Amino acid sequence: MASLCLNLNSFHPPSSSHQPPTLFDSSLPSSSSSSSSLNRSNTLKPIVVTGNPPTFVSAPARRIVAVGDLHGDLKQTRLALEMAGVLGSDTRNLWTGGQTVLVQLGDILDRGEDEIAILSLLRSLDVQARAQGGAVFQVNGNHETMNVEGDFRYVDSGAFDECLNFLEYMEDYRDHFEEAFLNWIQVSERWKDQRKSQNFWGPMNLVKKQKGVVARSILFRPGGRLARELARQAVVLKVNDWVFCHGGLLPHHVSYGIERMNREVSQWMKGLDESSNSSFPFIATRGYDSVVWNRLYSRDFGDLEDFESEQINSILKDTLEAVGAKAMVVGHTPQMAGVNCKYDCSIWRVDVGMSSGVLHSRPEVLEIRDDKARVIRSKRDRFSRELQVVNYI
Repeated sequence: MASLCLNLNSFHPPSSSHQPPTLFDSSLPSSSSSSSSLNRSNTLKPIVVTGNPPTFVSAPARRIVAVGDLHGDLKQTRLALEMAGVLGSDTRNLWTGGQTVLVQLGDILDRGEDEIAILSLLRSLDVQARAQGGAVFQVNGNHETMNVEGDFRYVDSGAFDECLNFLEYMEDYRDHFEEAFLNWIQVSERWKDQRKSQNFWGPMNLVKKQKGVVARSILFRPGGRLARELARQAVVLKVNDWVFCHGGLLPHHVSYGIERMNREVSQWMKGLDESSNSSFPFIATRGYDSVVWNRLYSRDFGDLEDFESEQINSILKDTLEAVGAKAMVVGHTPQMAGVNCKYDCSIWRVDVGMSSGVLHSRPEVLEIRDDKARVIRSKRDRFSRELQVVNYI
């Protein structure tokens, strides 16, 4: 297969008129980091982020790991992050990735019952990672935007209850949302056990279910606490020479402006949209060719005629050239064959349907390091310490 050449020193994020670049100082790792991490941190340049939410990231010489759709399955999420080498195998939720950059490709919400716990875990890992010279980024997917829009068709009953529990739990924190949110991953299991003991979802418990729906509406509506948390994340993120998005980026998206799209979606989620034409950022979040819904690059080759493949390849090349990237990484469409690449490995598809609410397949992650990409997966159906690494591509 073709080699992907990643020139880490040639990437220069464009300046932003809306937000100055943010620099992560990697010269002062946390006290929990090893001496080897200290030595490495002294030799690497700091991560520089441009845009609010983050849009362009310069992460010189960093290992990058991409994880696909999680859909509310905390157990599978932990397995994937352990495989990626960024989460310890115990239950202390400690970042073990050093200066790694982790990118999660969206669709944390729906089809599972531990959505807020996963969001809390990723935020906690980000705080720890930044202290060691690494970082955790997320991009919003179609299920994030659906929930902010109030579309709860794919919400698991347990997820409604998690929202209700989270609202009740936050009452003890009052105005300290950050603390409450970061701590939720530590206490969510206890709240879940309490919920099960009370049999909230019995046939006579319609009131509890209604309360769960109301709680979700409060948390995820534009301006809600969790909608504002999602507003921190991009729809399109470029890290060095790689571009990450949930569905797929197209030339007209780039022409419209990546930072502009990210900002508009963020403003909408915060409940601050002031557009006189529409309160919804259509180009990024609605329609078959929007960034979060696009499946053009994820279609099975067996369904395509040669001329169709050539057209898609041409569109992909034009997009990558326009955004100044060498490859794109997407989620959104479960890949029955696991993480894979197409079109001379200029597109990587990393959604493997790992959630028990989707395919419950074995977790797989994409690693980008030293100018090359590879797939890491477990050898067996159940996760074990024995991992299989597909040859560098």
